[in-house]
Amino acid sequence: MNKQPLFIITGASCVGKSSACDILFQHEKDYIVMESDLLWNDVYNTPDDNYCEYRRLWMRVAANISQAGKPVVLCGCAIPEQFEIHAERDYFIKIHYLAIVCNDSQMEQRLRNGRQITDENWIKSSKDFNTWLINNAKNTNPCITLIDNSSITPEETAKAIDDWIKAVQSV
Repeated sequence: MNKQPLFIITGASCVGKSSACDILFQHEKDYIVMESDLLWNDVYNTPDDNYCEYRRLWMRVAANISQAGKPVVLCGCAIPEQFEIHAERDYFIKIHYLAIVCNDSQMEQRLRNGRQITDENWIKSSKDFNTWLINNAKNTNPCITLIDNSSITPEETAKAIDDWIKAVQSV
C-alpha cells in the first residue's frame, strides 16, 4: 500500500474553507483536494456516533485515491477524534489538521449576509464550533493548526493552506 499523509481542512460553516479549497482545487497539482460534503447522505446523519461511518468511508476513499502517489486534502467540518480512533487511520502516514477560523463579527456577517442564513440554531452552532476551535485547537490530539482569515481574502487563505501543507510535508 502506498501510504500518504491525509490533510483535514476544517472549520465552522461559512468560515471560508470551501472557498479556499476551491481555489486550491483549481491550481494545485501536488495533492488532491476533496470537499467532504460530496458523499454526504442522510444515512450518515447519526451524531450520536460522531458520524463514525461517514469518517471511515472518507478515509477509505482518501486511501484509495492516495494510491496514485498524491496525498488527499479533505475539506469539511471535523475534529481529530472523529478520524484518529478508527482502524482506517492506519492507511495514512499521518493525519494533519488545520482549522480556518475568524472573529465573531466576521462569522456573524458571513452567516447572515454571505449565505443568507436565518436559522438561529445554525448560526449559534457555527459560531460555537468556531469558538471551540479557537479555544481548543492546541489541546486536541493531534493538535489542530489555526489560520485566522478574519482579514484576509480567500486567495490568501488558500495560499496559507498551501504553505502549511508544504511545510508539514517537508518535516
